[in-house]
Amino acid sequence: MLRVGGRSAASIAAAIETQLASGAAGPGDMLPTVRDLARKLGVSPATVAAAYRLLRSRGLASGFGRRGTRVAARALPPAPVSPAVADGTVDLASGNPDPALLPLLEPALRTLHGGQVLYAPTSEPLLPFASAEFEADEIPARATAVVSGALDGIERILREHVRVGDHVGIEDPSFGGIVALVSACGCVPTPIALDEHGPNPEAVDQALKQGCRAIIVTPRAQNPTGAAITAERAADLRRVLRRRSDVVLIENDYMAPIAGAQFFSLRTGPRERWAVVRSTSKFLGPDLRVALMAGDELTISRVRARQALGVRWVSHLLQQVVFALWSDPSSGRRLARAMEIYSHRRRALQAALAGHGIGIRAHSGFNVWVPVRDEARVVHALADRGWAVAAGEPFRIRSAPAIRVTASMLEPPDAVRFAGDLAETLRFSRSTPA
Repeated sequence: MLRVGGRSAASIAAAIETQLASGAAGPGDMLPTVRDLARKLGVSPATVAAAYRLLRSRGLASGFGRRGTRVAARALPPAPVSPAVADGTVDLASGNPDPALLPLLEPALRTLHGGQVLYAPTSEPLLPFASAEFEADEIPARATAVVSGALDGIERILREHVRVGDHVGIEDPSFGGIVALVSACGCVPTPIALDEHGPNPEAVDQALKQGCRAIIVTPRAQNPTGAAITAERAADLRRVLRRRSDVVLIENDYMAPIAGAQFFSLRTGPRERWAVVRSTSKFLGPDLRVALMAGDELTISRVRARQALGVRWVSHLLQQVVFALWSDPSSGRRLARAMEIYSHRRRALQAALAGHGIGIRAHSGFNVWVPVRDEARVVHALADRGWAVAAGEPFRIRSAPAIRVTASMLEPPDAVRFAGDLAETLRFSRSTPA
């Protein structure tokens, strides 16, 4: 039962948010009607209606009019934390890159210049370098920006092009951070089914018919499934997207040089609003919160203008480190080797699973997605056997239960052991009543 107080819309909304944070109501629970709550608090219905609009704008509530207002399906997503992995347990849950395949930071740090950067425009060589990388993949780089990671870039694009209540198409399953981000923007995450070759064209078409104002797609290394868009699928999706050139297309190419698959863009010639976001976290280091963005001139100019009003710029020290690491003469060979190793480990895990009749298709990235009947039971059973995997629930909207397994640090002999333990766990799960 919610205990709500306050006399103004802001105070009522804050009181409800506090109650939601305490667990007094959960996703899908109905909030009091506007008239009932107004009567209880002794305020006007207009004040309560304004409070509910504030909650919807923060992604905490959904619903309108006679249907009532409910707690949003993913209200108040928890702050991201590293999964707790017990000592002696193999971490296949966190989604991290292999530290041994990341470059050493010390040489790059020694290249930093000693002067302070003051409040004045300063140009770093990172953006021209990244622009050349975009152009090499036939991504126009006339308009580019530096942002603080892929999610920061996606949030900034959404902020400039969508409004509270708008539908945003996202892959289902999708990276949990994207699902939470879209909800927190006050938008409605609209699930788009996908297979090993990327989003299903019919599902994209249906999402567009539902009025999506933006669509977020991972062209390769899709998290959590490892899907990669093929040339044929990209052509099919471009035909669908061409019917709605006003929809903002965001391509989250977060693993670009080590994804293990070719990049096929969904951008079409007449598309009005688009952006490709490339993070450096997976191949240079997660603590380097730097991503590069290319897009249409209006989108990029809006992002840069709003950025100038807030954080002003991404740290020039970080930009220098990223440039030093990425432009190093040995970088190409190192990235190619990392991509080969990650691909080998992913394929070894798939082969080991196939040996037990578990058919998984992942063409790129770190992760594989294994359908299960009971996520919690499988996660706990594997933990008892010394394996930490991620439950699929944070990644899913409507798709079926599964677990995500990260193979980035899983050597082939260990993949064989894990596959055996998973197969035995699944057999036990199927034979045990739910």
